Amino acid sequence: MALIELKNITKSYPLGEVQLQILKGISLQIEQGEFVAIMGPSGSGKSTLMNILGCLDRPSSGSYFLDGKQVEGLGLDELAEIRNKKIGFVFQGFNLLSRTTALENVELPMVYSNIIESERKKRATEALAKVGLADRMDHLPNQLSGGQQQRVAIARAVVNEAPIIFADEPTGNLDTKMSVEIMDLFTKLNRNLGRTIILVTHEEDIAKYANRIIKIVDGEIQSDEEVAKK
Repeated sequence: MALIELKNITKSYPLGEVQLQILKGISLQIEQGEFVAIMGPSGSGKSTLMNILGCLDRPSSGSYFLDGKQVEGLGLDELAEIRNKKIGFVFQGFNLLSRTTALENVELPMVYSNIIESERKKRATEALAKVGLADRMDHLPNQLSGGQQQRVAIARAVVNEAPIIFADEPTGNLDTKMSVEIMDLFTKLNRNLGRTIILVTHEEDIAKYANRIIKIVDGEIQSDEEVAKK
C-alpha cells in the first residue's frame, strides 16, 4: 500500500462566472521513504498540489488516500490532527515566530500535541542539535542567518517525528552555499531516518537531490521519472 495515493484529483476556483481549473486529474502514488521533487513553472499548479497533499486544502474532486486513510472528506479537526501527527512543513519564508527563540519555535508543534514542558524542551534541544544549532537555541530569528532560520524550521518539522516532510521552495531565499547545506540535510533525513520528503521547487539543480522528479505543466503531470544517481 502506497503512503500517498491520489486518484484523478482536480482543483478549481471561481473566477467571475467561470471556474478556473488549476489541477486537471492528477493521479500518482508515493511510497514510504521516497524523496520526491515536484517541479513546474509558476502557475503550473505545483503549490496547489502541495497544499492538497499536506491537508491544507481540499480537492474539488477525486480521492486522496494518506497512509491508507481517505482524507479529502474529513473535517477540519481531523485534518489538523493528521497534519500534527504525520506531516512536517518547511516553507520558503521560514515562518518562524519573530519574538520567540529557536528552541521555543521548535517546541511549538508539541504544544499543540499536549506534550509536557520538560519533554518538549528535551526533544526540541535534540532536534536543534541534529541540524547543527546546539549553540543557537536561545537566539531569536533576527539573530540568525537565513540558512540557520531554515534549519530551525527543519528542526520544527521533524520534532514530532512526523513521517512526511513537505518542503515548499525551501532554498528560495538562500544563497548557493546555504542551499547545498539545506538540501544535504534533507538528504540525511531521508536516507538516515527514513523520512518521506516531498519537495516543491522550480530549480533543476535542487530537484536533482530527489530520487524522483514529477513535472507539472498546466495542472497535469507532464512526466514522472526516477533520477539517475552517480
